[in-house]
Amino acid sequence: MRRLAFGLLLASSLAAAGCATYSDDLVRAQRAYEGSEDERALAIFRILEPDTARLSGSEQAHYAYLRGMTDVRLGYKAEARHWLSLAASMEQKTPGSLPPEWAKHMTDSLKELNEEVYTAGIEALTNSPAASKAKTSGEPPPDDTAPPAASGDSDAPRRPKAKDPDGP
Repeated sequence: MRRLAFGLLLASSLAAAGCATYSDDLVRAQRAYEGSEDERALAIFRILEPDTARLSGSEQAHYAYLRGMTDVRLGYKAEARHWLSLAASMEQKTPGSLPPEWAKHMTDSLKELNEEVYTAGIEALTNSPAASKAKTSGEPPPDDTAPPAASGDSDAPRRPKAKDPDGP
């Protein structure tokens, strides 16, 4: 009987320690974010992402906010919009799950990202260098459906297209 009681006590303490690990990871990621170690914070968030369901509701809101703000800093705007929208939803469902300063910052950042989408389309949030260059120069992004350029000399002749047997 003592062994059973000891086994249950050990199992419950290990389970509690396991949950604390996810919370500890969130705290480590928050510290990295607050220390402007954005790449490190993002790495921790990505490792923690599959286990966010094991966090409390408030911790899930913190995760979504911090992940979104980290993505904003790193220029991953589409991902930032996703995570900040989740954080906003959680804050709306459970008011006070985020500190007031975070909630305001989240709202402002999300509003800015949404305005980019409403004015320039979802492509405005792309992470590709070509699209970013196009946004700043005002030129449309390159057409990804065009055939690749021949290697070497750009004046090199191209292979003729195969004739369509049903066409003229």
